[in-house]
Amino acid sequence: MSDWKLRDLRRVCEELWPEGAAESWDRVGLVTGRDDAPLRRVLLAVDAVRDTVDEALEWGADALLSHHPLLLRGVHTLAEDTAKGALVASLIRGGCALLAAHTNADAPEGGVSDVLASRLGLVGSAPIVPGPDPYSGIGRVGRLERPEPLVAFASRVAGILPPTVSGVRVAGDPDRLVSRVALCGGAGDSLLDHPAVRGADAYVTSDLRHHPAQESLELSLAAGGPALLDVAHWAAESLWLDGAAERLSAALPGVEFRVSRRCTDPWGFAVGAVGGATGADASAGAPGAE
Repeated sequence: MSDWKLRDLRRVCEELWPEGAAESWDRVGLVTGRDDAPLRRVLLAVDAVRDTVDEALEWGADALLSHHPLLLRGVHTLAEDTAKGALVASLIRGGCALLAAHTNADAPEGGVSDVLASRLGLVGSAPIVPGPDPYSGIGRVGRLERPEPLVAFASRVAGILPPTVSGVRVAGDPDRLVSRVALCGGAGDSLLDHPAVRGADAYVTSDLRHHPAQESLELSLAAGGPALLDVAHWAAESLWLDGAAERLSAALPGVEFRVSRRCTDPWGFAVGAVGGATGADASAGAPGAE
């Protein structure tokens, strides 16, 4: 039986992912719960949504640690006829605290982008935008051990991610050799013009919008630049959870930590997809395709 309290989880989270390291617009830390509540089970998930909240309550979790904050933008009511109000009420009634580690967990060593770079096998990985120490910062840039065609690199990316409807969307010559890779876990089109990204052979990120992606590709035609690989936001950030659970478990022995395997990517199916890297059916080679 664990004698740990919620305050202990907060303390360890602060040591691993200091709230002061979050972006100024972010909202991280404790959302619901009290410090003296017992801590026996903690569920980790990318999103605090109905599916993961229900999973936490069904398992009897004392806390849900999500990557994305539930209350990132201002709300004026927590009435239970609103989505967020209903979730908060369920958590409070179920005695389950809610904490968030977002941008403060993106940038450090062992953070979202660092884990993505490691899983892709990048050598000499370093932050695109350096942080306060050599090992932290926004995004990562490194190189593959051996150059490989873009189509093979795209398969490498798909192979490390859990399957989603959108898979990995790629813009670029399938036969182009990829050696230097830039990446940013989460939405990263704000870095499309960064010199480290422009100097890479491929850029892996999520939520690329039409116009910024199009402009980046047009610039590449004129002056050189990266191929683009757009991956599902949830899938890329989910890779961080296992390592986070291991570090928390080591710091709080006796507490059970579980990573949610429920897909909270919002897209359920796609129709009308055409083409692919070789002009084949878009489903060929996609994760989960038969």
